[in-house]
Amino acid sequence: MITLRPLLRAAALSALTLASLAVQAQVSVKEPWVRATVAQQKATGAFMQISSTEPVRLVEAKSTAARIVEIHEMRMEGDRMMMKAIDALDIVPGRTLELKPGSYHIMLIDVLKPVNAGDKLPLTLVIEGRDGKRSAVEVSAEARAMNAARPAAAEHRHAH
Repeated sequence: MITLRPLLRAAALSALTLASLAVQAQVSVKEPWVRATVAQQKATGAFMQISSTEPVRLVEAKSTAARIVEIHEMRMEGDRMMMKAIDALDIVPGRTLELKPGSYHIMLIDVLKPVNAGDKLPLTLVIEGRDGKRSAVEVSAEARAMNAARPAAAEHRHAH
């Protein structure tokens, strides 16, 4: 006697796996980079542009290059620039979420070794769909000179 219950369970598991892969496939990351550090500096920022075809949220970031990794917001309060950790950032379909200096960014705190220009740092972005399911997007971010505001590729497109 063949029962359908194990087949249905296997089909459901396959559908869940495909659904979680679909969330990851909808997210695009462009121009990821981090600022190089100077001697004794223990923190740096990571920047990039993130887009998605579905409404999702960036809820966490991780890296083996730092002991603490947080999503941060930087903004002006009166005449003072303030920075603080935030829980998540919405990624709206049709819009690019830009993580950039002086704004939203990923903060790497207590970096394990100096970050030199040209180094590649691994980052994992944790994305959450409307259904609450999470997926990971792996990113390799190249370190740029301390005074870099944008990746070199973007600077060539800028015209005055």
